[in-house]
Amino acid sequence: MRSSRPVHRSGYDRKADDYYPTPGWVTACLLRHVRFRGAVWEPCCGDGAIARVLQDHGYSVTASDAAEYGFGLAGMNFFDCTAFPPDCGAIVTNPPYGDGGAARTVSNASAGMLGFVRHGLTLAQQAGGQLALLVRFQWIAGRRAAELISSGPLQTVLVLTRRIRWFEMGERTKTGQHHHAWLVFDYACDPRQSPRIVFAE
Repeated sequence: MRSSRPVHRSGYDRKADDYYPTPGWVTACLLRHVRFRGAVWEPCCGDGAIARVLQDHGYSVTASDAAEYGFGLAGMNFFDCTAFPPDCGAIVTNPPYGDGGAARTVSNASAGMLGFVRHGLTLAQQAGGQLALLVRFQWIAGRRAAELISSGPLQTVLVLTRRIRWFEMGERTKTGQHHHAWLVFDYACDPRQSPRIVFAE
């Protein structure tokens, strides 16, 4: 009889609203391989972790978030937005994976993530723009996720071979549990063109 595989737990409490600032190297890696047109919108900006790296690389950034973290425009729910902000040609963000509190379940996290990606694709299509999302690599293989991803003009899958450490606690910091990838969609590209897969760190 095959034994059950134990669930790996990080040992950290989940953050409210799935607030996990993205380490700078993750965004810098994206910008080494993908160029964005015009200004960039970061709709889940948190404390500005991604937005600041974009700015350091010469991009004009519109930063917003549903919550208040001391950076960008607070109280702006991504799902209430019906278009890109003026002059923005791309979205670059680390989307929330679902509710970060006690009510979090596998089902609502999955539905929330799918809804976010679907809405992002709709806005990008309307603008003829780009959409770059940081996702867990294994999420891509889910049936509903794969169907949704395949419905858009996927240009690049940037696989991070280095795992992300979301917490820094000195010697007590644990290695990240998951591999991640940037999914980059571009509605200005030929939809018949196959996406490129890039491995980087």
